Parts: sequence; C-alpha cells; structure tokens
Amino acid sequence: MKLEGEHVFNGPREDVWEMFYDPAILASAVPGMDKLDVVAENVYEGVMNVRIGPVSGKFQGKLTLTDVVEPENLTLTVDGKGAPGYGKGVGKVAFIQNSDGTTTLKYDGDMNIGGALASVGQRMIDSVAKSMIRSAFETLDKALEARLAAKKTGTEVNFTPPTQTEFATGVAKDMVGGFTKVPELRLILYILPVVAVLVILALTLSK
Repeated sequence: MKLEGEHVFNGPREDVWEMFYDPAILASAVPGMDKLDVVAENVYEGVMNVRIGPVSGKFQGKLTLTDVVEPENLTLTVDGKGAPGYGKGVGKVAFIQNSDGTTTLKYDGDMNIGGALASVGQRMIDSVAKSMIRSAFETLDKALEARLAAKKTGTEVNFTPPTQTEFATGVAKDMVGGFTKVPELRLILYILPVVAVLVILALTLSK
C-alpha cells in the first residue's frame, strides 16, 4: 500500500518538529492507542486497538526513526503484529519551512499488510488509511495551536484531544462520502507520522 501526501501546519518548523517528538501528542492523534513508550533513542513501542470492518483486535508495534536530520527530515520504519494480522512499512518525512511562517510536512511511504487485516480489501484499507491520516493531522493542528499559544503567554498547554467517538465519527463521514460505511474506525498509528507514516503507517497505522 502506497501512502503519500503533504500537510501544511500553521507554525514554525522547529515547533512542528518538537511536536512530532512528543509521544503524548502522537498518542492523542489516534484514539484507541493503549500506550506509546520511548524504549530507546528514536525507538518507540506501542499497543493499539484496530478495527476495520469485521476485523478487530490489538496490535503491538515498534516505530524506529533513522536518518534523522533535525529539523528537516527523518525516515520511519514500522513493524507491528497482532491477532488482526501484521503490518510493516517504511516512510520518509520532510519538514519544509515556508516563507509565510508555516511548515509543510511531506510524507512518502509503503506499507505491507497481511493476515486477516488484508482480507477486508485493499480499497477499504486505502480509504480508511487516508481518512485516518487526515483526522490525525486535524488533531495535530489543534495541538500545535495550543502549544504555540502557551509558548506565547507563558502558560500551560491547554489541549484536549478528541474522544474515540468524535474521531470515529469524523472518519465514518469520510467513508460515507466516497466508500463503504465502517463502524468504529480505529487503526494504529504507525505512521504517524505520520504519524503516520504516519500514524496509520504508524499503526496500520497506521497512518
């Protein structure tokens, strides 16, 4: 599965970079994640709930960052497995500072999925992954806004991540708009980065 695209964040590149190195923020981007821990430098391990159509269960995954050039780019390698199947992927992420003070994040990754997870169909997986990434970026937009506001005023960050219901509803709307209806759409942040990439690459993630 190929995942590529870009997203513009309304903030400086350094702040966007720092946000992507905050496990708490990344975990909040995709409700359903039980944990996301730093186990070594640039190595994360997480456990997430996954549900795509009739396939559901928990995934255990590892996310490794390599070729890190702060705050310009990095490479994500994800490896996850569980009762629903397995997923492995690699993605490159670039952070580009724009002249207007915004930051463009570009990602390009490939994900291989097997087991029961692959049985739901490539079209459904692709559409869910894209929607998950979009929703994750919306959450990260709000997180960045809160971090910048707190930095400016010298106060604590006031950010409340979306609930699982709110997140699933947003993804479901995307599905109804163009593809199959899917109840409770949750994946794993593999990607992250991008999270996806990517957050689903991040755990189908993970985008």
